[in-house]
Amino acid sequence: MLLDHLRIPDGFWSREDVRTAARARDIGALFRLLARHAGASQTRIGAVVGLEQGYVSRVIAGRKVTSIDVLERIADGCGMPDEVRMSLGLAPCHQSRRPTPGSPQGDVPNDRSWREDVRAATQLWEGDVNRRDMLRQTVFSSAGYTLPALRWFIAPTTQPVTQNGHRSVGQPDIDTIREMTSTYRRLDNQHGGGHARETLARYLNREVTPLLTEGRYDPATGRKLLAAVAELTQLAGWQAYDTAEHGLAQRYLTHALDLARAADDAGLGAEILAAMSHQATYLGHNATGVDLARAARQTAQRAGLSVLSAEALVMEAHAHAAARNERACTTALHQAEQTLDRADRSSDPQWLGYFDEAYLSAKFGHCFHALGHHQQAERFTVRSLQMDERYIRGKAFNLTLLASIHAHRGEPDRASAIGAQALTLTSQLRSARAVRYLRDLQTELTVHRRRPAVRHFINRVDVTLGRHI
Repeated sequence: MLLDHLRIPDGFWSREDVRTAARARDIGALFRLLARHAGASQTRIGAVVGLEQGYVSRVIAGRKVTSIDVLERIADGCGMPDEVRMSLGLAPCHQSRRPTPGSPQGDVPNDRSWREDVRAATQLWEGDVNRRDMLRQTVFSSAGYTLPALRWFIAPTTQPVTQNGHRSVGQPDIDTIREMTSTYRRLDNQHGGGHARETLARYLNREVTPLLTEGRYDPATGRKLLAAVAELTQLAGWQAYDTAEHGLAQRYLTHALDLARAADDAGLGAEILAAMSHQATYLGHNATGVDLARAARQTAQRAGLSVLSAEALVMEAHAHAAARNERACTTALHQAEQTLDRADRSSDPQWLGYFDEAYLSAKFGHCFHALGHHQQAERFTVRSLQMDERYIRGKAFNLTLLASIHAHRGEPDRASAIGAQALTLTSQLRSARAVRYLRDLQTELTVHRRRPAVRHFINRVDVTLGRHI
């Protein structure tokens, strides 16, 4: 399961002191009561609601929580019943329906309207631009992906209704958002997530928010607008992930999925679920990575996009490899290869252009390297370097992977030479992931540092990366 709720005793939410704290929106008091009656530590509470332990401590000490988005996360994570949620000023959570066969398990999440999804997303953009402490204190939690995934599969889609704002919104506005997304995506691939992340957040807050909240549009235009905004919000999440702001990235991806659901865009939903899987596996939450990848595949099949199914299978394989489950990994890789061979790519969405033979080869390389099959890993990684040269960050990743493979094969000088190429590219990027991969390579080569080539590379890494993320 993706979510592990707190073990709250029966009758807890009926206690008068709990109800009083909820009516007063005294989250510190609620946390203290949870600690006393559910045996929950500050770290445990933080993990469930997706907040850093230090922030939970400050809330317990008296810091007020006023953001509706944060209150909803706390209510969802703690499993509050409707009457307590409503006393906090939140919408009720309808839990009468159960997951359909094959969907993620758990209670049905909030039946959110598209207006609530928009409000929550715009609050995130505003908070990010203003660098609010709450956002900086948010940490990644695998449980944090459960409720949006459940909403995606189970909660009914509430289509946008006619919006009667004072500003007419039409196709030119939507085209502009998509063009800006393409521009930001190109900058992300060539310069890393940190290059334009703050600029993108400002664009969402200053230019996109008025279209959503003050615009005038019919339901069809509303769906197109929400889909375009969901894609841009996903990219913002990907940029935050690339700069190691993992809690913030999770928030962006969560809201992107909710917006895609409101737009009824199954293809984009599958892509976002795959991105969630990617992040979870990167952070070592391999079981969650598998679950999200399978959710992405099921969604891709619903959308009728075979290439997305192949991508989801690759994500699942990578999570299995990270967990050292060789049989499951190789099965998923074989299915991904077969699925991609059969895929008709003539109608691929623009945002899926990166998924090609080179990308697939890189993922195969990562999987076999994680499983310790370095000869196979080398073959696929070399193939991955026959890639579009515009993907500078991707090439840096692939070169670092190849260098690591050579290090594991007992070829430290060769590893250092290839690592130097990766370092040259990484020095042009603002990417915490690229830096992490090179630091990992540096650590792997430390045992060979008496060799002149290795020592030179290790020193270059220290000098160069000391000036970067």
